[in-house]
Amino acid sequence: MADLPKTPLLDTVDTPHDLRKLKPNQLRQLADELRAETISAVGTTGGHLGSGLGVVELTVAIHYVFNTPEDRLVWDVGHQCYPHKILTGRRDRIRTLRQGGGLSGFTKRSESEYDPFGAAHSSTSISAALGFAVANKLSNRPGRGIAVIGDGSMSAGMAYEAMNNAEQAGNRLIVILNDNDMSIAPPVGGLSAYLARVVSSSEYLGLRSLASKVVRKLSRRVHSAASKTEEFARGMVTGGTLFEELGFYYVGPIDGHNLEHLIPVLENVRDAKEGPVLVHVVTKKGKGYAPAEAAADKYHGVQKFDVITGAQAKAPPGPPAYQNVFGETLAKLAETDPRICAITAAMPSGTGVDKFAKAHPERAFDVGIAEQHAVTFAAGLAAQGMRPFCAIYSTFLQRAYDQVVHDVAIQNLPVRFAIDRAGLVGADGATHAGSFDVTYLATLPNFVVMAAADEAELVHMTRTAAEYDAGPIAVRYPRGNGVGVPLPEPELLEIGKGRVVREGKKVAILSLGTRLAEALKAADMLEAKGLSTTVADLRFAKPLDEALIRRLLTTHEVAVTIEENAVGGLGAHVLTMASDAGLIDNGLKLRTMRLPDIFQDQDKPELQYDEAGLNAPNIVDTVLKALRWNEATAEGGVRA
Repeated sequence: MADLPKTPLLDTVDTPHDLRKLKPNQLRQLADELRAETISAVGTTGGHLGSGLGVVELTVAIHYVFNTPEDRLVWDVGHQCYPHKILTGRRDRIRTLRQGGGLSGFTKRSESEYDPFGAAHSSTSISAALGFAVANKLSNRPGRGIAVIGDGSMSAGMAYEAMNNAEQAGNRLIVILNDNDMSIAPPVGGLSAYLARVVSSSEYLGLRSLASKVVRKLSRRVHSAASKTEEFARGMVTGGTLFEELGFYYVGPIDGHNLEHLIPVLENVRDAKEGPVLVHVVTKKGKGYAPAEAAADKYHGVQKFDVITGAQAKAPPGPPAYQNVFGETLAKLAETDPRICAITAAMPSGTGVDKFAKAHPERAFDVGIAEQHAVTFAAGLAAQGMRPFCAIYSTFLQRAYDQVVHDVAIQNLPVRFAIDRAGLVGADGATHAGSFDVTYLATLPNFVVMAAADEAELVHMTRTAAEYDAGPIAVRYPRGNGVGVPLPEPELLEIGKGRVVREGKKVAILSLGTRLAEALKAADMLEAKGLSTTVADLRFAKPLDEALIRRLLTTHEVAVTIEENAVGGLGAHVLTMASDAGLIDNGLKLRTMRLPDIFQDQDKPELQYDEAGLNAPNIVDTVLKALRWNEATAEGGVRA
């Protein structure tokens, strides 16, 4: 590991209370040291880098000006919160980021009083901050609600729903728009900083309030003309007309890396008698670290890297990533089917849609962080005869569940859902784990739900989804790389039909998805004990292959289902089928293995699977307990 940076001033700051003891002319040095510490920490652990570097000065300014944690600070998404964690009593653990037992890569309520609201999904901050602000207003407590939201998060409707309701909070709500990508305002400089200080000053706000009261005494026409004149003038200068229409007093744009500009504006906003206020801050992702500034996309989320050179640790060559297998397969299928199109919600590379977009740009759509719109947009395409693939992470698809039910399932529209990051996700932890999609999709009438056991199965399932026009269909697959099987030519699978990959007589393991490899390992371990084992890849959670399942349940002494999904998925459906068929009455030993009823924290994937009890030894243990197997007295595979 590279030598730790020298941080003499930062070493004196453990909490924002210490920060507020510094003199204003010391804040530049503190910010520089904070940036160096952030780079060093992420170089050690990996994680989100560019976004955190872009808000170093903003983080210092907010904690310097506002009385956190009494003033409730909510970071949207939370991937830019590493500098915030360093300043709020967690510096001694910052090199445990995203590790088992370490700090979360996002804000987390149980971690610190300075994290009043957990966030890892986009566009929730204004709603939460509004809740804090209104609660304090109603209880006559002094704290404010402060939301820091990136411009990318403003593509989600929830942000505007919250802003439309923000008047209820009065001057207790402050929204800081961190504009670091979309150029929604002209370049900032001395003039814009001066204007921001002027329009946020108490003198200006007081004069504005007085003028408004006087004008209201005049005729409606004069009042309307005066309001429109002020709105037009300020909108021409600052670009804030949209936010004014939503009830916010707009301040900005200002340079988010210039503390001499930030501090007085935030002080004015803090002391304002009117509100709510939106402060427009322009920053640069990766600020202060040349490799991240030069390639913001590549340094948004990083592996461990060399701080001096910026070179990221590369994983050894291996099988292709599942999202790339999906994207390349879909692009190939689209060569001969002009109806195929792909939709992503701001995750083109993460879902493989970037591969499709390169080959078929006119049929690829990135709708921004707007999963609800993505699903209903896909429904409209399907209703007009297209074959849309809605490629969304499992955990993000949860945000659009009403649209999945109302706009797709009820109307039985053939929208194809490519569900990435299904199952456990390692370092991203509970907020990004795809633990529930089998449950929430397989419960819906008209849905077909598939789970790929490996990359070859994903190829076949992508083609199957493309050609299925009878209703909605989903294929789920995990984060990371495949298992190393050759990629075949896409084949059409029979809907609702599984496959037996290993035939036995005593034990049946019914697998859904990527636990198949562990099921086969478990079969080897059971065979070593004399327990002949069948392993089936069911492929479909809905519709079930009832003929295959009935055969396995009636010809084996014990059957185990296994899936990387929470309760309510495959196991529940198999149990229901067995109960309806009267098989339970015949003494069937049927056990279900699934994700535990907890939100699992971040850790190495293999350790997460151990905690979940979904590895081969756990399967063997489940079988032996069902058989009441006694190792000491068992001989020749005979149960004691």
